[in-house]
Amino acid sequence: MALRLANVFRLGVKELYSLRVDPILLVMIVYALSFAVYAQATGAKFEVEHVGVGIVDEDRSELSRRIEGALQQPLFKAPVEMSADQIDPAMNSGRFVFVVEVPPKFEFDVLAGRQPTAQVNVDATALAQAGIGVGYIRNIIEQEASGYLQHSEGTGPLPINLVIRTAFNPNRNSEWFNAIMAVINNITALAVILTGSALIREREHGTVEHLLVMPVKPAEIMIAKIWANGFVIVTVATLSLWLVVHGLIGVPLAGSVPLFVAGAVVYQISVGALGILLATFTGTMGQFGLLIIPVLVVLNLLSGSTTPMESIPEWLQHAMQIMPTPHFVSFAQAVLYRGAGLEIVWPQLAALAGITTVFFGVALMRFRTAIISFQ
Repeated sequence: MALRLANVFRLGVKELYSLRVDPILLVMIVYALSFAVYAQATGAKFEVEHVGVGIVDEDRSELSRRIEGALQQPLFKAPVEMSADQIDPAMNSGRFVFVVEVPPKFEFDVLAGRQPTAQVNVDATALAQAGIGVGYIRNIIEQEASGYLQHSEGTGPLPINLVIRTAFNPNRNSEWFNAIMAVINNITALAVILTGSALIREREHGTVEHLLVMPVKPAEIMIAKIWANGFVIVTVATLSLWLVVHGLIGVPLAGSVPLFVAGAVVYQISVGALGILLATFTGTMGQFGLLIIPVLVVLNLLSGSTTPMESIPEWLQHAMQIMPTPHFVSFAQAVLYRGAGLEIVWPQLAALAGITTVFFGVALMRFRTAIISFQ
C-alpha cells in the first residue's frame, strides 16, 4: 500500500511539472478564475438598471404626471414622451424596453371607480429585464393610482402593512449570484479539461509507453492525474473566492469556506473522472475539445447554476440527478449564500460522494481498456 501511494504521489508530481511547462493551460486556469469570474459577475446583470422607457400621455392629468415622475433612476432612464404613432418605430429600433401608454380620461375613470386600462409595451428580447421591469412598472402604476385615490377621497391608510424581508441578498444584487456561480461553473470546466487533456497529452507526446513499462497500475495513473489537477483547481478556486469574489467584487461569504473546499474536492474527483472518460474516446486535443463542449453546456445550463432547477421540466430534473453538478451547485449555494453547516448539506455531500464513486469506477474500467490501445 505504501508503494502504491508513493506511485500515486510521484505520478501526481509529474503531472504538476507537465502543467507548469504548459503556458496555455496555466493562462487558462488563471483567466478562468480571475478575469472571467469578475467579467461574468459585473457584466451580465439580471436586475433592471438604467432601462430606456417611453410614455404616451394621452390624459395629461395629475395622476399621469405622477406615474411619469415615479419612473426614476437607477431603475429607469428619464421617461421620454412620445405620441402613439411613434411607439412601433421606437420599439423596433430598440430605443426603449418599455413604453407606457396612459389613455384619455384615465384619472377621471380612476376616480369614478371604473378600473381603466393602461397599456405597457414590452420589448421581450431583453428577457430578464422585461420580466422583472414589467413587475416594477405594474407596482408603480398601482401604487400611484392607489395613493392618488386615497388622497382625493381623504381615506385612511390601507388595512394591511406589507413588510418584505429579502434574505441572503438584501439588495437583490445579481453580482452576488453571478460571481459565485462563475466560480462553480469554471471549476467544472477546468476539472474536465485539465484531466482529459493530461491523458491526451500523454498520447500525443508518446509517454504512454513509458507509463506502461513502469510498475504502476492504471488506477494509480488515473488517481494521480485527478489529484494533481484537482489540487491546482481547488487551490486557485479558493484564492478566487477570497481575492476576486469577496475582495474585489465585495460578495460576503456567509458560510464556511473550508466546508466548501471539502465539497469541491469531492466534486472535482467526479468531474475529473468524467474528463478522463471523455478523453478515452478521442485521439487528439481537437477531438476532445469538440466532445466536451456539449457536455459542459448541458452541465452548466441544467444544474441550477444558471436557472433554478424548478424551471426545468420535471423529467429533466430527475434525469440530471445522476450528474454530480446539480448536487454540488445546491451544496455550494447553501454553504456560501445561506451559511448552511454540515448538518444541513450532508445529503448533498452524500449524493455527491455516491455519484463520484460510480463515475470513478466507470471511468477506471474504460481507462484500463483504452490505455492499452494507446500504444
